[in-house]
Amino acid sequence: MARRPKSSLRPRYLKFHALIVFAFLFTPIVVLVTFSFNKARSGTDWTGFSTRWYHDLIHNEEVLQAFRNTLKVAIVATIVATVIGTLAAFALTRFKFRGRTSYSSLVFVSLVMPEVVMGISLLVFFKKIANFQLGLNTVILAHISFCVAFVIVVVRARLTAFDNRLVEAAADLGATPFQSFLRIVLPLAAPGIAAGAMLAFTISLDDVVITHFTTGPGATTLPIYIFGQVGKYGVSPSINALSTFVLGFSFLILALGGFFSARSARRGTGAIDATALG
Repeated sequence: MARRPKSSLRPRYLKFHALIVFAFLFTPIVVLVTFSFNKARSGTDWTGFSTRWYHDLIHNEEVLQAFRNTLKVAIVATIVATVIGTLAAFALTRFKFRGRTSYSSLVFVSLVMPEVVMGISLLVFFKKIANFQLGLNTVILAHISFCVAFVIVVVRARLTAFDNRLVEAAADLGATPFQSFLRIVLPLAAPGIAAGAMLAFTISLDDVVITHFTTGPGATTLPIYIFGQVGKYGVSPSINALSTFVLGFSFLILALGGFFSARSARRGTGAIDATALG
């Protein structure tokens, strides 16, 4: 029999490799969700199925307050970081000015800087330079500072692939620069803006290190609460239930972000087609 070429065997190996990788990534999450329904107080010994930990979670005012703080920080930080990051991405992509390369390099500083260093630097700035009282406002400012870079990178990647001939064609058809921006540039950039906002929200949602350095009394977020409970009592079904709730909420935000991003992409394509027909 003729020997089979190696190329015909590669998909099988790739599928097996992908299965191993996904199992390595998601098995701990499956274990976490499973033990959140454990009847026993131990987080490692399974004794039976129970939903008591979720019931206790709903009626825990401390957890609910931490969740409200987390949402406040994430929503405000996402809105402000998306606006600043989008404007900065447009400036770095569509305009030429002195020092643009240096500014572009500085964007990546917060991406590669260790969170411990950024947390300490923000703490020193808030306490020694700005003389701010640590609390929810300082946490929001800290989250804005590191979320902006992620928005810039995502939106800039979208704008880099933008075809400027579309704007030139719109100008030839009599469109003003403002009309071209609203009907062509913004619809095409909308998926990148939505993706940057979603990334900023999820990063702000689960940040621990920087929040730990910049938080104050009454500004405990959900990740900080989970970290403190694990340090005191270890892994327990209540912590597993709380972590499962955060996981489910993150998946919900991811699904909504993907939906709106896809919708923005379709609307952007439709707007370009309408402009071309016009």
